[in-house]
Amino acid sequence: MQIGLAGYGRMGALIHRAALERGHRVPIIVDPHSDAPEVTDREFACLQSPPDVIIDFTSPRAAVENIARYGELKVPAVIGTTGWYDRMEQVAAIVEKSGIGLIWAGNFSLGVNLFYRVVESAAAMMNRFPQYDPFVHESHHRRKVDSPSGTAKMIAGILIDKLDRKETVVGELPQRRLRDEELQVSSSRGGALPGRHRVVFDSDVDSITLEHNARNRSGFAEGALLAAEWIRGRSGLYGIGDLMNSIIGGVKD
Repeated sequence: MQIGLAGYGRMGALIHRAALERGHRVPIIVDPHSDAPEVTDREFACLQSPPDVIIDFTSPRAAVENIARYGELKVPAVIGTTGWYDRMEQVAAIVEKSGIGLIWAGNFSLGVNLFYRVVESAAAMMNRFPQYDPFVHESHHRRKVDSPSGTAKMIAGILIDKLDRKETVVGELPQRRLRDEELQVSSSRGGALPGRHRVVFDSDVDSITLEHNARNRSGFAEGALLAAEWIRGRSGLYGIGDLMNSIIGGVKD
């Protein structure tokens, strides 16, 4: 399969190496800001022969414009860029009009997506035990731009959906007591941490902690490439949950 890369930062370079190891070709690497010798183009407008799939790890500012271009090129896309989700309706319209397939995720790590399922099951169980109050904390390297992380927001969404007693997310600790229906999601930044996400269910008598630690970024690349292989030949807008369902069950593929 011929894969195009949009963005050649650390993730782009990692996906490039992993794609070649899996036997794919990467003839197109687009990045308007990188001077890396692997970069082939500054923009997609000049492409004469689009790839089979594009994997996008760029920036929130560029994401939706990039997706519109993928629609024009009729190229399915894997979007690992975060921070654009408030424009999901616009992206859905682009995908529907163009007929392309697009799969997005706040985190393509297979381990993280299995962690989502663990959190979902735990939250459904904890819904019957209101004495356990949950909170979420995530830690990342100091260069990460968004906060809380897209992964933490996904985890928070799962908890809000499964716990009747939680209704809203608080991203920063307010200068007041938290209300019972509020779920706090906190963040820390420092060093070179690839990513750590922790869910704690705490009570007066004990505490239950679920945690995912990324040792390196290879799991993100593996998941993005699996998504690229999966989205080829499909049309429509998909989340990473659709891919996971096709692997571990939940819906018919």
